[in-house]
Amino acid sequence: MNENEDKDEMMEDKDEGMDKAGKFDRKGGLRGGKPMFKKKVCRFCSQHQEPDYKNPDQLRRFTTERGKILPARITGCCAKHQRKLTAEIKRARVLAYLPFEKQF
Repeated sequence: MNENEDKDEMMEDKDEGMDKAGKFDRKGGLRGGKPMFKKKVCRFCSQHQEPDYKNPDQLRRFTTERGKILPARITGCCAKHQRKLTAEIKRARVLAYLPFEKQF
């Protein structure tokens, strides 16, 4: 009986930090899967707004310091609003509301 109790104690110690398959997972997520992250929500959909070229402060949030347009995977915009946002940024650049690139 003493051997069985020792085995049970060893199994309990091993179970901590392991997933169902008995393999360690460093990130705390599913083993072999992608880590869990919070889905970004489109700012324009949630606030019922549209991108506007006459509002350069709003458009600056979607460009880098060098003037590049940020991709949707970073901004969290849906495809529809990302297309509109790109068009409005380009329109604002032509009308000189936004710079084409930062001057050094």
